[in-house]
Amino acid sequence: MRFPSSARPLLAACALLLLPGCFHLFAGGGGGSTDFKPPRRVSPADVALPEGYRIEVVATGLTYPTGVTFDDDGTPYVTESGYSYGEDFTEARLVRVEKDGRLTEVARGEHPPWTGVTYHQGAFYVAEGGVQGGGRIVRITPDGHATPLVSNLPSLGDHHTNGPAVGPDGALYFGVGTATNSGVVGPDNASMGWLKRNPAFHDVPCRNVTLAGVNYPSDNPLAPNTGQVQTGAFVPFGTETKPGQVIKGTLPCSGAVFRLVPGSTAPELVAWGFRNPFGLAFAPNGRLYVTENGHDVRGSRPLFGVADHLWEVEQGAWYGFPDFAGGKPVDQEWFKVPGGEVPRRVLQEPPGTPPQPVAFFGVHSSSNRLDFSRNPEFGHVGEAFVAQFGDQAPDTGETMAPVGFKVVRVDVSNGVIEDFAANKGRGSGGPASKLGKAGLERPIDARFDPSGKALYIVDYGVMLVKAKGVIMPFEKTGVLWRITRAAPEAKP
Repeated sequence: MRFPSSARPLLAACALLLLPGCFHLFAGGGGGSTDFKPPRRVSPADVALPEGYRIEVVATGLTYPTGVTFDDDGTPYVTESGYSYGEDFTEARLVRVEKDGRLTEVARGEHPPWTGVTYHQGAFYVAEGGVQGGGRIVRITPDGHATPLVSNLPSLGDHHTNGPAVGPDGALYFGVGTATNSGVVGPDNASMGWLKRNPAFHDVPCRNVTLAGVNYPSDNPLAPNTGQVQTGAFVPFGTETKPGQVIKGTLPCSGAVFRLVPGSTAPELVAWGFRNPFGLAFAPNGRLYVTENGHDVRGSRPLFGVADHLWEVEQGAWYGFPDFAGGKPVDQEWFKVPGGEVPRRVLQEPPGTPPQPVAFFGVHSSSNRLDFSRNPEFGHVGEAFVAQFGDQAPDTGETMAPVGFKVVRVDVSNGVIEDFAANKGRGSGGPASKLGKAGLERPIDARFDPSGKALYIVDYGVMLVKAKGVIMPFEKTGVLWRITRAAPEAKP
């Protein structure tokens, strides 16, 4: 489906309904719930592409892969997360993909999840989410020697340290997600595993914010059967806030994009107020774009119907978290959970006026890492290619049909989104395992090789959502795909 920038003021309320699966109501028709018996089958013939493009398998057997980059020779390297949903810990690794598809380990780490990687001037730069020890940015040499450049980033919660990407200025840019779904620590964070490990952890603003004194009641998973507690925004679980209470801004903070200039270990704030700035990429004109994963229907402060967004990042801007979503205030009917109350703002005054997104993706599509086409031989120069992991219904919120599970392209000049690589088959889409096919499962990264002639897709692998809170990822089901454009036939 296509939707232009002229409709942006209405997109959050209307145009999302034009996207398959974005009728985010009550039916529980998400794409992740199915049965699966290893091994995973893989077939390029099950992936639909525009005419003139072809897809092939580069490597299989990856465990929770999250990112791909290329050395000076164009050889692909992939990060394996080392951590998956449901507190499934494995080995975080950087692996080289040989020409025959074999995987050669380059390095491994102890601060999972590894959420992405980039190669720059002879070394690899990895974002370590740090669910157990805080986020880091690590430099890894080709012989596997790792040196942390930045440590102790506030990444102990729901979302992690993401990226990185190298800017035209030679600096390293990366994102740090928020601790919570919408600013308030709740029982959902205990279900995700981190609240009991880090009971004092919470979201950290980058600048001073003044609270409205809004608190939310919930059961206490840290002390079951002891009654309810009240929790406010930007404070530890079980802590009440008061009207006019000032929370001091601290760097590094959560929900922000940072820049690390060469030779420095002190990241500089670029912009803040994001929920989870997962994918970072620079367009051919040098502008930075970021994908943001929208709010879920969970926790003490659930929000309904929040899209994922593509932002053009403005230096110093505040992007709205936790009181705006996609540039719109959350205290309106659209964001009300069916049967619930209209969400309340937790800030007394917003720190600024949020910009408007470049594009709105499907609700719960999990639109993640991205890259821009630069080579006319591939086509669509200047457009963004975005990997969509796909919904995790019902865990993040109900959907009537599967959302995501594909790669889309975005014309950033007008916000128009079109499918680029998606599974063939009947029904409403979803991962290949649900469709009984052998195509895409959960794309998480889209990256062009140095020539710009090939688009590589990192496919995380099979991850079933059996029920709310019951998620089953499968090791060694990740795939690296490559999409190229066929040469035009010579005219007689």
